Amino acid sequence: MIEHLSAKPEFSKGRFYIEDYDDDFRSKFQRDRDRIIHSNSFRKLKYKTQVFIDSESDYYRTRLTHSLEVSQIARSLCRALNLNEDLGEVVSLAHDLGHPPFGHNGERALNYCMNDYGGFNHNDQTLRVITFLEKRHPKFDGLNLTWESLEGIVKHNGIILSNIPFHTEEYNKNYNLRLSKSPHLESQIAAISDDVAYNNHDIEDAIRANIISLGSLNEIKHFNQIIQLLIEKYKQIEDTRLTYQVIRKSISIMVNDIINQSIKNINLNKIHDISDVFDNNSFLITMSENTKNNCSSIKKFLFDSVYNNPKFLTKRNESEEIVINIFNYFKKNFHKLPKDWLNQEKFYQKERIICDYISGMTDRYAFKLYKSIYE
Repeated sequence: MIEHLSAKPEFSKGRFYIEDYDDDFRSKFQRDRDRIIHSNSFRKLKYKTQVFIDSESDYYRTRLTHSLEVSQIARSLCRALNLNEDLGEVVSLAHDLGHPPFGHNGERALNYCMNDYGGFNHNDQTLRVITFLEKRHPKFDGLNLTWESLEGIVKHNGIILSNIPFHTEEYNKNYNLRLSKSPHLESQIAAISDDVAYNNHDIEDAIRANIISLGSLNEIKHFNQIIQLLIEKYKQIEDTRLTYQVIRKSISIMVNDIINQSIKNINLNKIHDISDVFDNNSFLITMSENTKNNCSSIKKFLFDSVYNNPKFLTKRNESEEIVINIFNYFKKNFHKLPKDWLNQEKFYQKERIICDYISGMTDRYAFKLYKSIYE
């Protein structure tokens, strides 16, 4: 469909470090995807919060299952548009590797702790994980992903013109990721796939948690229309099955809308080759205005009824307190960090090392460590 705008692994800018491979049957982007899947950081996403603390139920999504679902949506979009599925999958699978324990609450707490030391955000930490913190090769740190994968991961939320985060600014001095240029379409697809995933799956998890009811979705025009169509088609459908069908239909509507609108965007902006993609200041992979408005309504509903629900306040406060207290403990007792972390002191200030250590923790490990220190 728009195959001429896809990222071609044979034309990749390559890797920062030159390597010898044991095989040649995988493309560069396939190899990048495999490196992410086999990384320690990816496995640990299994025990990192998406929205609901995973210990509450085996059914709630975690950062790992969320990343897999984003990847699936991205692959579908890339395939429909004849773009590179492997690169779309790389960015999707990697986009949350930098998330600390306890989701955005943990992120907020770490940023507070690092306020005087360069700050913290999970997107910047993802780059830090894949270029420094993963230790696998005898000759270099990081996963040594291709330029295109790094560029896509760093800019999947858009170009970066100011307030460049700590590690991104440092890394970009040595390996220019062209922060002021738009990323490949595959990266843009990963970003919008993330929106589609959490707008729908957070609704599903909230219903399962009895935070909201299926009936409350009738407040949202997008879901109300889907529910009415499904009830008319399946008159005796039970709520559990109806919920699954509502989410399935909602995702399908959004994906189809993205495909159609993105093609329109490319034609309207007269995008003829990849350089035109890079030079276009706004993303070309978008939803229509109507679907954007629907998603805004969903997000507002999620913030009002789910994310800011009083039932979460206690746990949110507790999780932030855990992160802050662990940080303060190691700030006073830096020597108690594991030996391999102490060795990093010749490269970075103590606070950044502590931040790296905590951000890599799973929810359950952070909670267990906190209890061992303070109880």
